[in-house]
Amino acid sequence: MNVLLCRHGETPWNREGRYQGHTDIPLAESGEGQAKALGERLAEVTIHRAVASPLSRARRTAEYALGGRTLTLAFDDGLKEISHGGWEGKLVSEIEASHPDLLDAWKHRPNATLPAGPNAESLQQVLDRAWLALGRATKGLGASETVLVVAHDAVNRVLLCRVLGLPLERVWSFRQAPATLNVLSGDTLEALQVVRLNDADHVAPLFKEAVHKAV
Repeated sequence: MNVLLCRHGETPWNREGRYQGHTDIPLAESGEGQAKALGERLAEVTIHRAVASPLSRARRTAEYALGGRTLTLAFDDGLKEISHGGWEGKLVSEIEASHPDLLDAWKHRPNATLPAGPNAESLQQVLDRAWLALGRATKGLGASETVLVVAHDAVNRVLLCRVLGLPLERVWSFRQAPATLNVLSGDTLEALQVVRLNDADHVAPLFKEAVHKAV
């Protein structure tokens, strides 16, 4: 089975360096263009199933990625972005002033149980729910069939860590660009291998993908 694991396109809060989490922020105009480019990239790919986070930035990206296909788009709460709790809606500069030690740990010394803000989720909590969601998305998928999964930065990172056998402490060791494409393939969920990682050639030249302050 094949998994097209994508991130949503850019939002206004991404551009501002503002933490989003569960807050439902729509795509920016730039994000709409990135999502359309993803759809063009996948136009010739046969997709048998599609699942997305219910947050509008992921839902809209998935709709563009599917293009004119008549495939029904399903939603799974397990694919929602990590909750940033009290950080949601705040700029990095504001958090640096209010929670400097926690922010520094989150950005430079993350671990499985560190909360991503006051009263927020941890990486392990996100992995626990997102892995189950990926299992639901791939359940019964044929050996040569493909599922499109559109989620979020932190969600994709923890899923990729699991597939790559990396500890969650390594979550920042690779990037997830806006509307990026990761390709996974394997006989079973546990046997998935990474075929492509952070492939954003359809939205940005090499080394030039957008890097956001807030994750």
